[in-house]
Amino acid sequence: MSSPLMQQLTQEKIIAIVRGISPNDGNATAKALADGGIVFLEVTLNTDGALGMISRFREAYGDRMRIGAGTVIDLSQAKEAIAAGAEYLIAPNLDEEVVRYGVERGVEVWPGTMTPTEIVRAHKAGASAVKLFPMGSLGINYLKEIRAPLNHIPMIATGGVNLQNIKSVLDAGAIAVGLGGNLIDKQLVKDGKFDELTKLARSFVNEVQGAKLV
Repeated sequence: MSSPLMQQLTQEKIIAIVRGISPNDGNATAKALADGGIVFLEVTLNTDGALGMISRFREAYGDRMRIGAGTVIDLSQAKEAIAAGAEYLIAPNLDEEVVRYGVERGVEVWPGTMTPTEIVRAHKAGASAVKLFPMGSLGINYLKEIRAPLNHIPMIATGGVNLQNIKSVLDAGAIAVGLGGNLIDKQLVKDGKFDELTKLARSFVNEVQGAKLV
């Protein structure tokens, strides 16, 4: 039985990834994304001031967004992220200690995997979904082929997903996608064009509405 968070992710289908945005621009970025209809927001821990951003976003937008931590590559980072208020942990790698720690604390962990072996190991360790990464290099056919024997394990496709291919990725069997620079355009943030960012977010959300009806 999937958790309410997983059910919501399956419905929303988009995780916006905040990476390398300055803490000063963080709140305006989160607000622009929320106004554009984005619900899942991941702050990567290799972003300056990430833990503070996670706490602030939870406080300011916790009623309409689900805030998580990304690039959680080891146990100490997992502990810090959960203490800061992360509702889920995402990583580029599979560290079973991180998965177990999250499960113990009732926090979803979606580790990074590429091979069938890693995907199954992550699932066995207790991951409710896996992040298929790097999707941009692996390609949509890889996702389709790997879904055939492993369609019982929810997969989040991350890397190389854009407005043009997001529907195809979801149609190929991903329950959701992780969107970094193709959604959170650093130039828009730098120039303070947060209304443009809201529009871009809205166009991604509208694009997956069709996929949501499947």
